[in-house]
Amino acid sequence: MDHFPTFMKNPANAISASSQSKGVQGYVFDGADGSQMAFWECKLDLTSAEHVHDYEEYFVVVQGLYTLIIDGGKIPVTAGQEYHIPKGVPHAGEAVAGTRTIHAFGGLRAKRKDW
Repeated sequence: MDHFPTFMKNPANAISASSQSKGVQGYVFDGADGSQMAFWECKLDLTSAEHVHDYEEYFVVVQGLYTLIIDGGKIPVTAGQEYHIPKGVPHAGEAVAGTRTIHAFGGLRAKRKDW
């Protein structure tokens, strides 16, 4: 598969442009405890700016390559690999076009589009 299934891409769950990098299409689902799951498809090569969360982040690469950047070091994460980022750790990332990732956040990370 090169895309997430249609049922996972309901427009009601589309992530706003302000909550994701240019060239990324994402969808978010909220947990009862305030956590979120996000599903992202990278349409273009991208670089995300360094940022930090006050909650934990976990992600798995479904397809492609996501390079995590922590303390200037680059950590390549490929399809089938996962990574856990503790809260308070500054990080950035790079992804190649065609990369798909699934992220779990211990807090509110993504805002939905306003329709």
